[in-house]
Amino acid sequence: MSIKYKRVLIKISGEALAGEDRFGVNAEELAKVAAQIKEIRDAGVEVAVVCGGGNFFRGRTGENIDRPTADYMGMLATVMNGLAVQDALLSIDCPAKLMTAIEIRDMAEGYARRKALDYLDEGKVVVFGGGTGSPFFTTDTTAALRAAEIGADVLLLAKNIDAVYSADPRTNPDAERYTELTYMDIIDKDLKVMDLTAATLCKDTGTKIYVFAFATEGNLMKVINGENVGTLIQ
Repeated sequence: MSIKYKRVLIKISGEALAGEDRFGVNAEELAKVAAQIKEIRDAGVEVAVVCGGGNFFRGRTGENIDRPTADYMGMLATVMNGLAVQDALLSIDCPAKLMTAIEIRDMAEGYARRKALDYLDEGKVVVFGGGTGSPFFTTDTTAALRAAEIGADVLLLAKNIDAVYSADPRTNPDAERYTELTYMDIIDKDLKVMDLTAATLCKDTGTKIYVFAFATEGNLMKVINGENVGTLIQ
């Protein structure tokens, strides 16, 4: 089967890296993530990754920490996850490079668009950490921004459920499963696929979004091959 997408950006939540532990990085889940990424990279796909940070920090928790400070703490959590993903890939002979929007010279290279494009051309998996580098923006928005900057064919949203539904299928058995949606459907139906800033940015840049279940073994390659295993938003 021919490859449908040649350059992708994968948004991986912190929760996906934590697995059943629900906090920190679960070694088994991390290995599964790395193996799927390596599989599509070895098939000739250029891969970038944005990690969330919810397995370490989920935002402001009290009045004694203001919102910008809490957001900076969240950015550092994404760098921790980025380091884990980078090393997991390197450990299975998959070249990878962590780039951060905030300068942490001893741990990662600072983000520069043209350098990131060079790494992708060289076949390296580029992991973006540190969010956008500014508070008040989520990692969904980071993923939408980086996908547009690198000219990704699609933004892949790795979720814990297999598609976008009209309601939570785990609590509502009558929830409708969508195979295709428009950007405006996300906004008009308030589907909670991603935050509205990210959805609007994808709409403005024409970045396709594909929602699928990353935990299902082999699903990432199926998406790359064009199989219908989730929801396409365009």
